[in-house]
Amino acid sequence: MFDFLRKADDTNQPPERKASATGPLVAYATSGRVAWTPRDAVSLTRAGFSGNPVGFRAIKLIAEAAAALPLVCQDVERRFESHPMLQLMSSPNLGQGRAELLEALFAQLLLSGNSYIEAVPGADGVPLELHVLRSDRMRIVPGQDGWPVAYDYTVGARTHRFDITTAAPTICHIKSFHPQDDHYGFSPLQAAAQAIDVHNSASHWSKGLLDNAARPSGAIVYRSSDGQGSMSSDQYDRLVSEMETHHQGARNAGRPMLLEGGLDWKPMGFSPSDMEFQKTKEAAAREIAVAFGVPPMLLGIPGEATFANYQEANRAFYRLTVLPLATRVSAQISTWLGRLMNETVTLRPDLDQVPALASERDAQWKRVVGAEFLTAAEKRALLGLPPLPLEPIDG
Repeated sequence: MFDFLRKADDTNQPPERKASATGPLVAYATSGRVAWTPRDAVSLTRAGFSGNPVGFRAIKLIAEAAAALPLVCQDVERRFESHPMLQLMSSPNLGQGRAELLEALFAQLLLSGNSYIEAVPGADGVPLELHVLRSDRMRIVPGQDGWPVAYDYTVGARTHRFDITTAAPTICHIKSFHPQDDHYGFSPLQAAAQAIDVHNSASHWSKGLLDNAARPSGAIVYRSSDGQGSMSSDQYDRLVSEMETHHQGARNAGRPMLLEGGLDWKPMGFSPSDMEFQKTKEAAAREIAVAFGVPPMLLGIPGEATFANYQEANRAFYRLTVLPLATRVSAQISTWLGRLMNETVTLRPDLDQVPALASERDAQWKRVVGAEFLTAAEKRALLGLPPLPLEPIDG
C-alpha cells in the first residue's frame, strides 16, 4: 500500500521497491476508481446538526473550543515568536481568520470524519492561502497500489481533480479512525445516528401533540337507534370530511365537536408508560453527548451528575476531547505545511494558555521545578519546551 523508491547508489544497483503486502488487496477492491463514502454525509448532517439541538451544540462546542486554543511553533532547538507558518495560520485567506478556518476544519471532521485543506501555492511553491473544502463534495481516487493519487471535488456538474502524487501535495486530508474503511474516516454522527433519530422522533411527537392542543386522540363510536346496523357510506364519508376540515390541525385545536345521529366521542387518555417519551428523549440526548465526548452537564442535559461541578466537567472536556483532537490535527497540518515550506517545525496547542487547565499546569510547573534531581534540559522536556541553545565556547 505504501510505495517508496530508494535512489540507486554509486554501484548502479537497481532501486529497491518497498510496499505493503496488503496493498494489492486494497487495489483490487478499489480498482483504481473513485472511492465513494459508505454513508450519506448530507443526510447525517441535516438530521444530526441542522435538525438536532444536542448534536448542533456538541459540534459547535468542540469546534469553537479547539479553534480557540493558542498554537505555538517550535523545532528541536527553539520556540518561534514569529514564523511564516504562524503568519499563514493567523491569516489563511481573505475571507477567514485563524479561528474561522480552524472551526470549519474541526466541524467538518466531526460531521463526516474527514477534513480537507487546500493550499494555494505562490510562484515559489510556498502556500499563500489555506481553504477548508467541504467533505461531502470530495471523493478519493485510489491508485493501482490502493493508495490515493488524487481527489475529485465536485460542485454541481463540474469536477476539479487535485493531483497528490507530487512531492508537496496541495491537499491535506485529515480523517478519524475508521475500522472498516481504507480511505475515509468515521464520524461521531454515525455512532450517534440511532440516538439522533430517537431524539428527533420524540421532538416530532411532542410537536404533533402540541398541535393537537396537547391532548391525545380519541374514537368516535356510532350507535344506531335500535342498537344494530352501521353507518352508510355517505354518512361515513361526510363524517371523515367534517373531521378533516373542522377538527384536525393546529388552527382547529380546541374547537368543540357537534355530534349527531347516535355518534359518541370516547377520549383516549395517557397511561404512565405513554409518558416515558420524555425520559427516552433525555436518554437519547445523553447518548449523543457521549458519542461526541461532551459531558452532558455542559449541554444542559438533566440526569445523573457525573462530575462534582461545572469546572470539573469543563476540565475533563478539554483534557479528554478537545486537546487530543487539536493536538492530532495541528501536528498533521504542521507536517503537511512543513513539506510545502521546506521547514521542520511543529505546531501544537499551548497548554499554559488554556484557562480550563490552569490549575493542572500550575501544579505540574511546581512539581517539575521543585524536582532538584532533574537537569534543566529534563525539566524543559517535561514541560514541553525546546532545549536551551548551547552557548559558544571561548577559545
